This record gives sequence, C-alpha cells and structure tokens, in this order.
Amino acid sequence: MQTELILRRARSDEASALTELALAAKAFWGYDDDFIESCRAEMTFSPGDVAQRHIVVAEVDGEMVGFYSVDGEPPTGELGNMWVRPDQIGTGLGKVLWQHAMATAAAAGHEHLDIDSEPYAEGFYLKMGAERVGESLSGSIPGRVLPRLRVAV
Repeated sequence: MQTELILRRARSDEASALTELALAAKAFWGYDDDFIESCRAEMTFSPGDVAQRHIVVAEVDGEMVGFYSVDGEPPTGELGNMWVRPDQIGTGLGKVLWQHAMATAAAAGHEHLDIDSEPYAEGFYLKMGAERVGESLSGSIPGRVLPRLRVAV
C-alpha cells in the first residue's frame, strides 16, 4: 500500500503531540535527559499557541512525522520550529517541510526568515540556502549560544 504525505495546519488538540515530537527530535542529537528537561518549557506548545501560530504538520498514514512554524509579521519572519520525528530524519522529509515553509512564507509576504538553529541542524539549513548572520542566546540553557541564520524567501 502506498503511503501519502499530507501537509496541513496543526490543530489545537495536537499541542501535546507537537511538544513530544519536538522533544524527541531534540533528543535525537544525543542530549541527556537533564538537558531535554531544561528545554521542555521553551519547547512546550499550548492549544492557544497552536491556534494563534502558523504551524504545519506533516502526516503519514495518520501519524505526525514532522512540523514547522512560520512566525512573525512580514517582511522578516521566523522559522520558529522545524522538527522531524527521529525515524524520519534522513528520508527527505526535512527538505519537503523546508520547501513548504518557504512557499508559505512567500505567500504571507515574508522577504526573509530568521532561524535560531539547533546547532546540529545548522548544516541542513545552510545546505537549503540559509546564511549564518550571528548568534542568539538559548532561551532554555543559560550561556548556551545558538547559530542565528537568515534565508531569503
């Protein structure tokens, strides 16, 4: 049976599933449990967050396998999230989500998107055309610095 990838807006009742997928994707990079728990508050979605933000879910056979969010007002927005379920990393899903996010941002009138990147994902974003423009402080881990990227939409 052929599996079909569906991209659709996230629903408010999926807030906890979005949170758990994001935390699982973060843990993929080998962070220990204490580190992941330190990130939990920043990476937790509430039903209100989902209702107010532009979050797009990737679904295969009824299961959430990834998602992204485009946040902020044009002309410069933010790729606020882009997470792929660990068993889907390396399958091309990230590129599909990226292309959809760029089309979504363009349709909303964004000229650029900024990205505070997971350090291990920086190479992916650079390959997709983003450029490093600086650094940002982590909202979860005091003193931790994240790559700050920007991509023209």
